[in-house]
Amino acid sequence: MGSRKQKSADARKEALKALYFASLRNVPTSPRKMRLVADMVRGMEVNRALGALRYSKKEASVRLEKLLRSAIANWEEKNGRSAEEGELYISRIFVDGGSTLKRLRPAPQGRGYRIRKRSNHVTLYVDTLTNNESTKN
Repeated sequence: MGSRKQKSADARKEALKALYFASLRNVPTSPRKMRLVADMVRGMEVNRALGALRYSKKEASVRLEKLLRSAIANWEEKNGRSAEEGELYISRIFVDGGSTLKRLRPAPQGRGYRIRKRSNHVTLYVDTLTNNESTKN
Protein backbone atom coordinates (compact mmCIF):
# COMPACT_ATOMS: atom_id res chain seq x y z
CA MET A 1 0.00 0.00 0.00
CA GLY A 2 1.35 3.41 -0.95
CA SER A 3 1.97 6.11 1.63
CA ARG A 4 -0.93 8.25 0.38
CA LYS A 5 -3.36 5.34 0.71
CA GLN A 6 -1.90 4.44 4.11
CA LYS A 7 -2.47 7.98 5.41
CA SER A 8 -6.03 7.94 4.10
CA ALA A 9 -6.72 4.56 5.72
CA ASP A 10 -5.26 5.73 9.04
CA ALA A 11 -7.42 8.87 8.95
CA ARG A 12 -10.53 6.73 8.33
CA LYS A 13 -9.64 4.44 11.23
CA GLU A 14 -9.18 7.41 13.57
CA ALA A 15 -12.54 8.84 12.51
CA LEU A 16 -14.24 5.50 13.25
CA LYS A 17 -12.87 5.49 16.80
CA ALA A 18 -15.03 8.51 17.63
CA LEU A 19 -18.21 6.83 16.29
CA TYR A 20 -20.26 4.32 18.25
CA PHE A 21 -22.23 1.96 16.03
CA ALA A 22 -23.36 -1.58 15.43
CA SER A 23 -24.32 -3.20 12.16
CA LEU A 24 -26.43 -6.19 11.28
CA ARG A 25 -25.89 -7.87 7.94
CA ASN A 26 -27.99 -10.23 5.81
CA VAL A 27 -31.19 -10.07 7.85
CA PRO A 28 -33.78 -12.26 6.07
CA THR A 29 -36.48 -9.59 6.12
CA SER A 30 -37.45 -7.20 3.37
CA PRO A 31 -35.86 -3.75 3.73
CA ARG A 32 -39.29 -2.09 3.61
CA LYS A 33 -40.50 -3.97 6.71
CA MET A 34 -37.28 -3.18 8.59
CA ARG A 35 -37.48 0.53 7.64
CA LEU A 36 -40.92 0.78 9.27
CA VAL A 37 -39.40 -0.21 12.60
CA ALA A 38 -36.24 1.87 12.07
CA ASP A 39 -38.33 4.99 11.37
CA MET A 40 -40.20 4.37 14.61
CA VAL A 41 -37.07 4.69 16.79
CA ARG A 42 -34.95 7.16 14.78
CA GLY A 43 -33.72 10.03 16.99
CA MET A 44 -35.11 8.51 20.21
CA GLU A 45 -33.31 8.27 23.52
CA VAL A 46 -32.04 4.67 23.85
CA ASN A 47 -34.11 3.63 26.88
CA ARG A 48 -37.33 4.86 25.26
CA ALA A 49 -36.33 3.12 22.03
CA LEU A 50 -35.67 -0.16 23.87
CA GLY A 51 -39.15 0.07 25.41
CA ALA A 52 -40.77 0.83 22.08
CA LEU A 53 -38.99 -2.08 20.41
CA ARG A 54 -39.75 -4.43 23.30
CA TYR A 55 -43.51 -3.96 23.01
CA SER A 56 -43.77 -3.69 19.23
CA LYS A 57 -45.57 -6.53 17.47
CA LYS A 58 -43.30 -6.41 14.41
CA GLU A 59 -40.86 -9.30 13.92
CA ALA A 60 -38.12 -6.87 12.87
CA SER A 61 -38.25 -5.12 16.25
CA VAL A 62 -36.68 -8.14 18.00
CA ARG A 63 -33.62 -7.97 15.73
CA LEU A 64 -33.39 -4.18 16.04
CA GLU A 65 -33.59 -4.37 19.84
CA LYS A 66 -30.65 -6.77 19.90
CA LEU A 67 -28.71 -4.46 17.56
CA LEU A 68 -29.43 -1.43 19.77
CA ARG A 69 -28.18 -3.30 22.84
CA SER A 70 -25.00 -4.12 20.91
CA ALA A 71 -24.48 -0.46 19.97
CA ILE A 72 -24.93 0.58 23.62
CA ALA A 73 -22.39 -2.06 24.68
CA ASN A 74 -19.95 -0.76 22.05
CA TRP A 75 -20.35 2.77 23.42
CA GLU A 76 -19.75 1.55 26.98
CA GLU A 77 -16.68 -0.42 25.89
CA LYS A 78 -15.09 2.52 24.06
CA ASN A 79 -15.83 5.01 26.88
CA GLY A 80 -15.05 2.69 29.77
CA ARG A 81 -18.19 3.62 31.71
CA SER A 82 -21.84 2.68 31.91
CA ALA A 83 -24.51 4.60 29.99
CA GLU A 84 -26.64 6.81 32.21
CA GLU A 85 -30.37 7.51 31.91
CA GLY A 86 -31.11 10.02 29.16
CA GLU A 87 -27.51 10.32 27.99
CA LEU A 88 -27.49 8.26 24.79
CA TYR A 89 -29.76 8.58 21.80
CA ILE A 90 -29.96 7.04 18.32
CA SER A 91 -28.20 9.56 16.09
CA ARG A 92 -28.48 7.67 12.79
CA ILE A 93 -30.06 4.47 11.64
CA PHE A 94 -30.35 3.27 8.08
CA VAL A 95 -31.47 0.14 6.28
CA ASP A 96 -29.90 -0.94 3.01
CA GLY A 97 -31.02 -3.72 0.73
CA GLY A 98 -28.99 -6.91 0.84
CA SER A 99 -28.79 -9.84 -1.52
CA THR A 100 -31.97 -11.28 -2.97
CA LEU A 101 -32.55 -15.02 -3.27
CA LYS A 102 -34.47 -15.82 -6.43
CA ARG A 103 -36.81 -18.80 -6.31
CA LEU A 104 -39.50 -20.22 -8.60
CA ARG A 105 -42.99 -21.21 -7.55
CA PRO A 106 -45.00 -23.56 -9.77
CA ALA A 107 -47.89 -21.85 -11.51
CA PRO A 108 -50.78 -23.05 -13.70
CA GLN A 109 -50.25 -24.23 -17.26
CA GLY A 110 -46.59 -25.13 -16.78
CA ARG A 111 -45.48 -21.65 -15.90
CA GLY A 112 -43.36 -20.53 -12.97
CA TYR A 113 -43.76 -17.41 -10.86
CA ARG A 114 -40.69 -15.70 -9.49
CA ILE A 115 -40.36 -15.34 -5.74
CA ARG A 116 -37.83 -12.80 -4.48
CA LYS A 117 -36.64 -13.45 -0.93
CA ARG A 118 -35.14 -10.13 0.09
CA SER A 119 -32.62 -9.39 2.82
CA ASN A 120 -31.23 -6.20 4.32
CA HIS A 121 -28.33 -4.61 6.20
CA VAL A 122 -28.98 -2.34 9.19
CA THR A 123 -26.49 0.14 10.68
CA LEU A 124 -27.28 1.97 13.91
CA TYR A 125 -25.25 4.84 15.42
CA VAL A 126 -25.62 6.04 19.02
CA ASP A 127 -24.23 9.26 20.41
CA THR A 128 -24.46 11.48 23.47
CA LEU A 129 -26.42 14.71 23.49
CA THR A 130 -23.38 16.70 24.72
CA ASN A 131 -21.20 15.24 21.97
CA ASN A 132 -23.73 16.24 19.33
CA GLU A 133 -24.05 19.82 20.63
CA SER A 134 -20.29 20.36 20.56
CA THR A 135 -20.01 19.24 16.92
CA LYS A 136 -22.74 21.65 15.78
CA ASN A 137 -20.97 24.73 17.21
